[in-house]
Amino acid sequence: MSYFLPHLTNGWQVDQAILSEEDRVVVIRFGTDWDAQCMQMDELLYSIAEKVKNFAVVYLVDINEVPDFNKMYELYDPCTTMFFFRNKHIMVDLGTGNNNKINWALDDKQELIDIIETVYRGARRGRGLVVSPKDYSTRYRY
Repeated sequence: MSYFLPHLTNGWQVDQAILSEEDRVVVIRFGTDWDAQCMQMDELLYSIAEKVKNFAVVYLVDINEVPDFNKMYELYDPCTTMFFFRNKHIMVDLGTGNNNKINWALDDKQELIDIIETVYRGARRGRGLVVSPKDYSTRYRY
């Protein structure tokens, strides 16, 4: 489903997407279209894009095609989702220790909608860090 969502093909487009959006959260999935995790995340993002269009906009960025942000945002995982609001990176406390991004593929539509809505509400209040409605610290037990 990645071909239904808008792709940003260079660093300038990514910057403009983040800078130009004043009233909505910018959700950017960094990764590659052929990766299985990214395919799962793209499917989920596409399925909720219409539901969250009033308070969020979704973009995809191929980290091989646009390597400009790989070091800055530490994009070493195959699939990474980040949130921005009014040119500010919004961090989300998911209980995993990494507050900068979601670096796994979610599998529940409502969970992702809740996270985006929490980011939107917190960012509108001027918060740079919001707490996720669900704790993901026990998600991957070994």
